[in-house]
Amino acid sequence: MTPQLFAHPFSSYCQKVLVAIYENGTAFDYRMLAPEEPATIEEWQSIWPIKRFPVLKDGENAVMEATIIIEYLMLAYPGSVRLIPEEPKAALRTRMMDRFFDNYVMTPMQKVVFNQIRPETDRDPYGVTEAKAMLDDAYGWLDGVVGKSEWAAGDTFSLADCAACPSLFYADWVHPIAETFPNVRAYRTRLLTRPSFARAIEEARPYRSFFPLGAPDRD
Repeated sequence: MTPQLFAHPFSSYCQKVLVAIYENGTAFDYRMLAPEEPATIEEWQSIWPIKRFPVLKDGENAVMEATIIIEYLMLAYPGSVRLIPEEPKAALRTRMMDRFFDNYVMTPMQKVVFNQIRPETDRDPYGVTEAKAMLDDAYGWLDGVVGKSEWAAGDTFSLADCAACPSLFYADWVHPIAETFPNVRAYRTRLLTRPSFARAIEEARPYRSFFPLGAPDRD
């Protein structure tokens, strides 16, 4: 049975999983979460009442959270690209970098985006300033990391880079990576040209008008 991924191509966390899937050419059924697919939305909500995506359904198994979905796919549908190293210390480094991108790049980026969606009277300018400051701190730390290796956790594309792809893609839209962080800028360019992420970007391109802050005319 082919696993089903409940997702939307413009979602950052869905893109994280899609990059992993495309890296290994894993067969899957794409269950598009869109208003014109009410039955799919109803099924997704019955599986995961928390109403967050992506969600993977594989027979009787339901798997939530992007990182866990990727780890599950590695176990159930292993491919030629091993996204978490076998060596324990390298695996720990990879998982740490995955958490870095989710917590310190993706989270503040989304805070700025979600603030824009709120009614103007409920917006939080102080929170946005804090989020952008965290992004600058994250860019600064990451600049030293990716200045030493091609990818986030070493010389091999991994789970960490699956996380980096959408987080840095959208973060640079929200709070541009300054020229003072040349290694991060170069790393983001490498991610954009990775075939798996380039495919995810193209699939999401028709939805750019939905970006609350306005999508820049690039990438």
